Amino acid sequence: MDRFFHALGDGTRREMISMLARNGALSANDLRKPFNVAQPTISKHLKVLEKAGLVRREISGRMHNFHLETAPLEEAENWISRHRTFWQGTLQQLEDFVGASDVEENGE
Repeated sequence: MDRFFHALGDGTRREMISMLARNGALSANDLRKPFNVAQPTISKHLKVLEKAGLVRREISGRMHNFHLETAPLEEAENWISRHRTFWQGTLQQLEDFVGASDVEENGE
């Protein structure tokens, strides 16, 4: 999961994931088009996404096509969901505490 969240920590990589989600398989060149960066930079981003398990590379001759892998996204979503309940409860308790403190300070 560390590699997953690291991969998502960059806006270019998040946009590449969005492009793959919208369009299906895309070549490295297709993924580079919206960005004003050199091909080696895109290659580095793609390697990070591959290591995180977010994309799968398919090679056909000289063409490298990339496919979105959804399993890591589902795993992260499950992790976030499990912790969301805790944080929502904790934040509600904090809000209640702050509200009670305000009442005590105002003498109400």
